[in-house]
Amino acid sequence: MRIDVVSLFPEFIAQCAGFGVVGRAQERALLSLHGWNPRDHADGGYRRVDDRPFGGGPGMVMMIDPRQACLAAARAADPAPVPVVYLTPQGVPLNQRKVRELASRPRLLLLCGRYEGVDERLLAAEVDEEISIGDYVLSGGELAAAVLIDAVARLQEGVLNDAESAVQDSFEGDGLLDCPHYTHPASHPLGEVPGVLRSGDHAAIARWRRQQSLGRTWLRRPDLLDEAGLSRADRALLEAFCQQLLSGTHEPG
Repeated sequence: MRIDVVSLFPEFIAQCAGFGVVGRAQERALLSLHGWNPRDHADGGYRRVDDRPFGGGPGMVMMIDPRQACLAAARAADPAPVPVVYLTPQGVPLNQRKVRELASRPRLLLLCGRYEGVDERLLAAEVDEEISIGDYVLSGGELAAAVLIDAVARLQEGVLNDAESAVQDSFEGDGLLDCPHYTHPASHPLGEVPGVLRSGDHAAIARWRRQQSLGRTWLRRPDLLDEAGLSRADRALLEAFCQQLLSGTHEPG
């Protein structure tokens, strides 16, 4: 997969993407990341890329020409068609379903805003979709781009050492939150590992994990839980989870 990023700080994106899963994806040639700076396409000695907004008001707005030329250069670097994604709080919220869709594409071109944003005429002419990583405002789109890159990179085949890791993540599959996880030591001053996980009974472990996933989603993100669509077995597990909470017999997790 190839991802191009148009940003005033392409080196920031490169640094964020140089570690962990994304860094490994690049080392394995499963992800190709390229940064593009609009200042390289700006005129004048100061390489100006922003100006005052029409109508007055605070802040600066990113100008059309430097970014349009930068987008054109990024497109020309590879013949494959590429959708332009603008990272903005006004975009469609990023979720795992959208991540899977983006990860299936061979190429993405990300546009990062700064200041008060980008001239609306450029967005209307050049941008295919707008995406938000949350209902809050950042200083620029670079962090949002880094988040999106990490999310799609880990879904590329061969990036994770164990492909099952992605399948079992929160929001994957049926969209539930993930179950709790534990490692050694089994006994610690902070608590004990639930007995079922030490039992060696794989069927019981699978039931416990499913129940914890259902219960945790019900407690923390009930908006993700379609109770009417649950199977009879899932409803029984969730009911038992609730009864354990009420009776105080629910194991930590």
